[in-house]
Amino acid sequence: MGLVSVTTSREAGASHSRLPARDRQVIGILLVAAFVVILNETIMSVALPRLMVDLDISARTVQWLTTAFMLTMAVVIPTTGFLLQRISTRTVFILAMGLFSAGTLLAAVSPGFWMLLPARIVQASGTAVMIPLLMTTVLTLVPAERRGVVMGNISIAISVAPAIGPTLSGLVLQFLSWRFMFVLVLPIALASLVYGSRRLVNVGQAGRQRLDIRSVLLSIPAFGGLVYGLSQLGRGASGPGVALGFIAFGVICLVIFGWRQLRLTRGGRDPLLDLRAFSYPMFSVSIALLCLAMLALFGMVILLPIYLQTVRGIGSLATGLMLLPGGLLMGLAGPTVGRIIDRHGPRLLTIPALAVRQCKRQNTDLDADRPAHAADAWARLPIHAVLHRRVEPATAVSVFTRQRDLGHAAAGGGCGGSCAAGSDHGWPN
Repeated sequence: MGLVSVTTSREAGASHSRLPARDRQVIGILLVAAFVVILNETIMSVALPRLMVDLDISARTVQWLTTAFMLTMAVVIPTTGFLLQRISTRTVFILAMGLFSAGTLLAAVSPGFWMLLPARIVQASGTAVMIPLLMTTVLTLVPAERRGVVMGNISIAISVAPAIGPTLSGLVLQFLSWRFMFVLVLPIALASLVYGSRRLVNVGQAGRQRLDIRSVLLSIPAFGGLVYGLSQLGRGASGPGVALGFIAFGVICLVIFGWRQLRLTRGGRDPLLDLRAFSYPMFSVSIALLCLAMLALFGMVILLPIYLQTVRGIGSLATGLMLLPGGLLMGLAGPTVGRIIDRHGPRLLTIPALAVRQCKRQNTDLDADRPAHAADAWARLPIHAVLHRRVEPATAVSVFTRQRDLGHAAAGGGCGGSCAAGSDHGWPN
């Protein structure tokens, strides 16, 4: 009798924790849309050398296609928390995918760099809204006991999409013009926009929070200056002084921005970002690990294609295929890792993942005098995949758990900001 009651209670618990069909549909729509916009972030990495030739521009000019993209994300993301609290889910989704689709269309028909750069900025504006929208919706709908599995699936969009972006780009560039990178993405973006605008339901209730204009103005030089300074590191033409100057200026503005948010919170007013979450060590450590993981991921999928093409002289298709195994393994391992986290917690996988990171660091040296083989890259990138399949869902679950205790104001800037900061890079001279 006792065994029957235990079994019955477990089945009831599993049924209760299962997401309703409506919630699964909402997350599914947002997941497809997020996959498309994040895929667009790294699709340009393999194409930069080709764009220099086709558009007759220098390396310093072409790098603005990526730098401007990340600068826009760094500036827009802090304000998305306010948008998500004041505007309905469907309206925010239409705004995000509408901006992204418009930017993709402009990029597809761009006759030159002068139009391609604004198109990338418009794309970045939609991307900056879409990522926090996905994170916040999951935080609202998914119960604590299911977050590991759901985050394992969501990390497919966050990690696998940028990993396969260079592969898709290399395949397109091998046979078609660079404009087809955007032509192929545009129908998927439009289909997500049309389907989501019809089927997406609003999640939660719209609030009446006020927007603090001073916080918005402070966030622009704080996050923008920091990201731009990091993007300038390693560029011999301007020297490290310019980069360090922008970084110092961004840090100073960031400190003032943080002081402003804490003052608004203590005064009972609405901050742009709720920074009280950082008072919890688990949240702070998780954010730091997530930033490091995203930094390593985007550094691999963005800088490695540039290195292989410009230094080693490898073609765009071969370069893209070298990055494919890591993305495939990340997608396959994500749900399994999420289930392990739900059962045993994030610490079980986080510590081994850091050990794998050290092993990867010691065995992935790149020597210009050593021949580059695709088989060598295929053998090394699985280590990178295992690392991120362990770290990202584990840290994301910790982040979401603490954010739920404090509300959703920090959700937009915290996780989304780590993607923007981690994906910034510089063009090597």
